[in-house]
Amino acid sequence: MKKIFYAALLLLTPMAFQSCDNLDLAPQDYYGAGNFWQNEAQVNLFSIGLHNNLREALVSQNMEYGELRGATTTLGMTIEGTQTRYGSYVQNLISEDTPLKSDWGGFYGKLLQVNHMIENLENGCDFLSASKKDYYKGVAYGLRAYYYFWLYRSYGGVPLELTVKVDKGTVSAPDLYMERATAEQTLKQIKEDVETSVKSFEATSEKNKSKYFWNFGASLMLKADVYLWSAKATVPDAKEPHTATMSQADLNEAMNALNKLDGLGYKLEDDFASLYTSWGKDNDETILALYGDKDEYTNKDYFRRFFYHNNFNGNKVFDEEGNELGNDPLELYGEGLHYEQIRESLVKSYDKTDSRRAGTFLEAYNESGVFACYLKKFFGQNSNGTHYFDPDVILYRYAEAVLMKAEIANAMNNDPSPYINQIRQRAYGDNYSSEVAYANGTFAENELAILKERDKEFVGEGKRWFDLLRLQDADHQPLVFSKDAAYEDQGQLVPVLDKSTESYKVLWPINVSLMNNDPLLEQTVGYPTKK
Repeated sequence: MKKIFYAALLLLTPMAFQSCDNLDLAPQDYYGAGNFWQNEAQVNLFSIGLHNNLREALVSQNMEYGELRGATTTLGMTIEGTQTRYGSYVQNLISEDTPLKSDWGGFYGKLLQVNHMIENLENGCDFLSASKKDYYKGVAYGLRAYYYFWLYRSYGGVPLELTVKVDKGTVSAPDLYMERATAEQTLKQIKEDVETSVKSFEATSEKNKSKYFWNFGASLMLKADVYLWSAKATVPDAKEPHTATMSQADLNEAMNALNKLDGLGYKLEDDFASLYTSWGKDNDETILALYGDKDEYTNKDYFRRFFYHNNFNGNKVFDEEGNELGNDPLELYGEGLHYEQIRESLVKSYDKTDSRRAGTFLEAYNESGVFACYLKKFFGQNSNGTHYFDPDVILYRYAEAVLMKAEIANAMNNDPSPYINQIRQRAYGDNYSSEVAYANGTFAENELAILKERDKEFVGEGKRWFDLLRLQDADHQPLVFSKDAAYEDQGQLVPVLDKSTESYKVLWPINVSLMNNDPLLEQTVGYPTKK
């Protein structure tokens, strides 16, 4: 009989210097199961491990779950002669046999650790002051809600594992079997967890605002995100789907969370491009980010895929005005791979006076006029003749709060243009005028404008796929089925998904081995299955 062993693995990184430089180190066996959860330093150490897990879970999956299926990239040969990858994502070629992501994206291993912290906080840790305990509960419940929100948006109803079934010793596999909760049950649990997180942060004086650790602002952003989804996104389920009803109660909850966020000191930075530089990491706009440092962060292969390969292979490459860019204009020193190519139609949808265009892309053309661009948000830095891919991966920033308010206003039949124009004013700077300002339109016009604004603002930040599922057309159908939301590719303008044949693909399938290992699991609704 298969046995499953549990161990709380604490993965320390140089990020730890921000929180645990006062740790009292002890012999290795001091941190065995019988000696842990005995003092605040250990709780803090475990919390650091949870955040390292978050970074491990989402550095690449933020894009893979949140953007690649949203049709902003294209396929084919690049101007350097490399072949783009991730074609199954781009074309939504997804099925039980080709699920693209396996084992729930590895989120349940991370959730097990979060559950372990919650159980210890709820049932012990009496050495912590009430304020300290509330702080750590705010972190732990926020992280659990966040992981489950990723799962809910991706798979719909999922198994709700809320306890640690194995702490010491072993347990038989059948004791761990668990069927999927319904979509409605999953959403209900997420709401309960995020509410617990928010209330815990409100009760504590320990409101850590470090963007590299879960914080009060992150919980408020997540709450707004969850309730906006609840109001606007229908999630299929064989037993109990969640049906979007434009619930005023949900919309009010979302707006109230964002209004609370406004009191925490976040703001739009004046310079959009600086948000993604090594010198601009310390800013007042970023709410939650995954940490990157040139001296310790080694997952460069993810970032390399957005940049030109091998100094353009010696080809002549030009900007749009015909100026030669040279062999290595970004001084990557051969570090690029260029496996992902942003669609030219998306890049050209920006006005040239929109600072986000130059702040997001390096555009290039070969001698035949073939287009390419490189995602400067993930550039990193050069130092002493070496290129380092060390960007922070931003999960939440204040610009999204502003555009969430626009979406809520539109859903409430109010004018969203003041919020949209806050973003445009920053984007255009001195070039902002009535000609580029947005004027209130119909519900459908406003939704499309919000989508396109989010597209320009959040390229590479893992938002586009989820935006297509939540934002709506005039018939309140998700824009994932709308041609108006698409970007032209190879002369064609088609919806991301065909509603008549691909509507089930709004969710992801699970891999066959999951169902083989757990007989209670069923395939995601709508997918043809051999089970």
